[in-house]
Amino acid sequence: MNSSASAHDPATPTSSSSPSTHDATHGDPSTQDVAFGLDTFGDVTVDRGGRPVHHAQVLRDVVEQAVLADQVGVDAFGIGEHHRPDFAVSAPDVLLAGIATRTERITLGSAVTVLSSDDPIRVFQRFATIDALSNGRAEVVLGRGSFTESFPLFGLDLARYEQLFSEKLDLFAALLPEGPVTWSGELRPPLVDQHVYPKTEHGLSAWIAVGGSPESVVRAARYRMPLMLAIIGGPAGRFAPFADLYREANAQFAGAGSAGGGTAGGEAAAPRLPIAVHSPGFVAETDARAAELSARHWLVNRNQIGRERGWGDATEADFHREVRSGAMYVGSPETVAQKIATTVRTLGLDRFDLKYASGPTPHDDLMTSIDLYGRKVIPRVRELLAEAGYTAGVPQTVSRV
Repeated sequence: MNSSASAHDPATPTSSSSPSTHDATHGDPSTQDVAFGLDTFGDVTVDRGGRPVHHAQVLRDVVEQAVLADQVGVDAFGIGEHHRPDFAVSAPDVLLAGIATRTERITLGSAVTVLSSDDPIRVFQRFATIDALSNGRAEVVLGRGSFTESFPLFGLDLARYEQLFSEKLDLFAALLPEGPVTWSGELRPPLVDQHVYPKTEHGLSAWIAVGGSPESVVRAARYRMPLMLAIIGGPAGRFAPFADLYREANAQFAGAGSAGGGTAGGEAAAPRLPIAVHSPGFVAETDARAAELSARHWLVNRNQIGRERGWGDATEADFHREVRSGAMYVGSPETVAQKIATTVRTLGLDRFDLKYASGPTPHDDLMTSIDLYGRKVIPRVRELLAEAGYTAGVPQTVSRV
């Protein structure tokens, strides 16, 4: 891959090569509070009679969920992309554009955009459009996704899974400075002094989502993009080595003058890049009520996907184990807040996103969970972090999570 607008080899970046860290982070996160988001995949819900809700109504309900999140003080709202019957959202950017016109302050992004099966130029154009409609509130989270339905759907060869993501990410990084792009790769025709429109007013925020590969963590640092860790099972603390690796790699590539300016030529050091976590959960007034409302629906979702992948069926005991010591943030506002605060401190996070829907949970219950997360969980986590003297991006030694 070759580009005049991004590093020829992301392992050896140059100071003029990729997007500025201001574009990626909206400033130095060490001077900001930890942010708290909500994510959804648009799981097909059920009504009170247990009947599946039509995809069209699920999409309309997601809009209302985002509007409520904005009203109760949630910082970010992310929508995932899938191409299968149990998820209603296949075009999150279209849905986000609609939400942009109904909200005022909340950041709007993907969770994630499956870049491997999309066109990087079109992805940039769509999110630049959302950024305009939202007055600068758009972000894109790029990933390979944990499902493969989009590859045969769009005529792509799964044998090129890694190459598709690697090359398309390189092109996307070349677009972020928003200047003329000269770029070449193996999977598409080259670009020569090509401009891409629309331009954004202040740069487009772009993250890389990672599920647990050290190589992917280092790649995010090479491209000077913030890191979103998807922790969907097991203790969050086991991801501490990945967070540490990202910080080390980020310091190395920033010091070498990579994406975002570095320190070449006596310039100020590049800002530290943030780390976020995406994990599932559900909030209700009490621990018992939260488990009652979410366990059954989580098991439906988990076992349907598990059977497709050859996993054994999960049990209610598995659910409670994940809640107690794994990646599920389920319970009362106090219970969920305590667990989030512990995760933030352990990993040195700048942001935590709760995937608030897992399986066919009714819309009304999701709205209650969103309301409690914004009005009670987030303020309580901020209190706990303040009491602990937490500084964003600096891990603390706490009890095992």
